[in-house]
Amino acid sequence: MPSTSIRKMAYDPDSRILSVWFVASGKRYEFEEVPPETFAAFKAAFAKGRYFNEHIRNHFRYRQVAAGKYAG
Repeated sequence: MPSTSIRKMAYDPDSRILSVWFVASGKRYEFEEVPPETFAAFKAAFAKGRYFNEHIRNHFRYRQVAAGKYAG
């Protein structure tokens, strides 16, 4: 099911950084030290916004990524 709050997500298993783009703000955040199992569960979640709020937000250190920066 498409999320109404999460536009896109990407995960780098080497650095364990999860990137999340939000629909409303258009902003992108990077969450550090996210285990691969957490990303897999997030990706598979029926309600991605709910999973994000319950298991990622306030559980991992994060930073906002400046607009225009792309980490392909």
